[in-house]
Amino acid sequence: MLIVEPGHPLDPGPRALLEQSHALMTTLFTPEENYFLGFEALCAPEVHFLIAREGAEILGTAALVDKGTYGELKSMFTSPAARGKGVGAALMRAIEDHARAAKLPVLKLETAQRLAEAVRLYERHGFTECDRFGDYVPNDASYFMQKRLD
Repeated sequence: MLIVEPGHPLDPGPRALLEQSHALMTTLFTPEENYFLGFEALCAPEVHFLIAREGAEILGTAALVDKGTYGELKSMFTSPAARGKGVGAALMRAIEDHARAAKLPVLKLETAQRLAEAVRLYERHGFTECDRFGDYVPNDASYFMQKRLD
């Protein structure tokens, strides 16, 4: 059974999955195009970090950063072996539930169009393209999306 629950990014299972994600992103994008959060940043008080697991096996991670006027989805990653099993969808539902409970009116995210599977997941969950937000600098890779919750 798939369980989605709060986790800690420094625990061995989530950390190993995040390291896989970071390694993949560094092979696909230049340092200037990479906006993943480091491990310590994922431990900040405004970050709600989730894991998806079956038994003790960590299958996915996601984080919601409370920016005050919106929530930002970060560190969304599913282990390659678990893709297509609903892990991403389960994490998305949990992130959205947490954002609604925190009274955040909108969820935003930065991804890349070349991450087509991720873009499709976000679109299935009601995200649409939006303008650049926050302190992201313009580049050729970033693609911004949002979903209104109110």
